[in-house]
Amino acid sequence: MSLINYALSGSLKNFSKKLDGISKKTGKSKLRLFINFLHCFLMTGGGYSDYLNYEFYKKSRKEIKEYATIKTQDTFYGIVSPDKYKSFFSVKSNFLKNFSEYIERDSFHMGTKKELEDFLNRNKQIVYKPVSGLAGTSVKRMASKDIKDIDAFYKEITQDKDILLEGFVEQHHEIAEFASTSCNTIRVMTFGYNGKSEILCAIMRFGNGIADVDNFHQGGMACLVDVETGTLVGDAINKNVEHFEKHPKSGKKFDGFKIPNWDIVKKTCLEAALKSDKIHVVGWDVAVTEKGCTFIEGNRRAGFDLVQVLYRKGKKDIMRHVLEEMNKEGEFKDKIKVRI
Repeated sequence: MSLINYALSGSLKNFSKKLDGISKKTGKSKLRLFINFLHCFLMTGGGYSDYLNYEFYKKSRKEIKEYATIKTQDTFYGIVSPDKYKSFFSVKSNFLKNFSEYIERDSFHMGTKKELEDFLNRNKQIVYKPVSGLAGTSVKRMASKDIKDIDAFYKEITQDKDILLEGFVEQHHEIAEFASTSCNTIRVMTFGYNGKSEILCAIMRFGNGIADVDNFHQGGMACLVDVETGTLVGDAINKNVEHFEKHPKSGKKFDGFKIPNWDIVKKTCLEAALKSDKIHVVGWDVAVTEKGCTFIEGNRRAGFDLVQVLYRKGKKDIMRHVLEEMNKEGEFKDKIKVRI
């Protein structure tokens, strides 16, 4: 994709509307803001969403250069999580098989109609999701009893669409108190290499109390997690960079909440980070249960957008740390000459 096409990807109309609001709020002219956007793009390769999410219009040149934009992330993941190994994680049915020891729930994918009937009989609540979906798109929660025509449903999920069905995770009651309509998960970013693993950062995501999912792009919000203690830190923030001291639906306060079973969450993620010797940085979506925890999925492109929004600063330091550690071994020395 050319630089011009990259800069103009996304909705120009929506971006223009957002600039109108920023102009009123900051007193800066819309033209000045758009010129500032173009400068930021040329400097970092960041597009419309980067400019808005990270509030580049408030930042100095030095601060902006520390942000891992979409372009920077592509370079980074090309080294630490190469595309040719992506099916180990990105195909959801593969993930369930490869990490089965860390997954408690039932699932159905491309089986027989009898197996589907048995699955529905075992699970009163199910989650319907595309096998290769992203950002919670087309994911929905369903009641098994509401599926009246098994033949039509079977055809839909096996012939018309490549759909994975999973049993709904019963999350820990303290976490369900925030938003009970969605399974509220922790995104834990790990680095695993040469037999060693570490947690790079963690955030907790919550649904808005209406949607079936907790994803940032589906109306959810997120809060930083203190990795040592498992305690939420500060306000939760949504995609529109709105801050919430308490959950807007339940009224439950975010800051200071201690995640149950945090030691189990850490141990599980650190172990799983070493399962693949090809994918070194992973964003694990972890649900906390009454007994411990379970993986929802693993993302080989862990994503820095939400992390940087919550930290309110660029986090290229995470990338540099990973590349420096890999470079010590020498195996990736030629590839890690890329400047981050």
